[in-house]
Amino acid sequence: MKIQINTDNHIDGSAELSAHISATVVHALQRFSEQLTRVEVHLSDENGDKSGQHDQLCMLEARLKGRDPVAVTEFAATQEQAVHGAAQKMVHLLDSTLGRLNARRGKSPEVPLPASEATPSE
Repeated sequence: MKIQINTDNHIDGSAELSAHISATVVHALQRFSEQLTRVEVHLSDENGDKSGQHDQLCMLEARLKGRDPVAVTEFAATQEQAVHGAAQKMVHLLDSTLGRLNARRGKSPEVPLPASEATPSE
């Protein structure tokens, strides 16, 4: 899974910020890494130089293998909060999207049975 980070001209796209964003996104979406080819992170400050509450925007776009991309947005007071909120929204969106795909194909989620419920071998 490749992570691409884009910022507007009001946000300092430092290496530290990129590392923090990448770590947050990878941690949140790690269980979907086999189904994702790329995640694009778009950060912007909606008010520019003016101050304001919840003016930091994070838009995440996830590219699923063989599917159309899905996207979420989150407004917050800080960039970190916006990234974290968008990552959580993306987890929920991918859970529902991939769950529907598996349900349509007749696949049940792969949950291992506890040892007590497993069928004994003959």
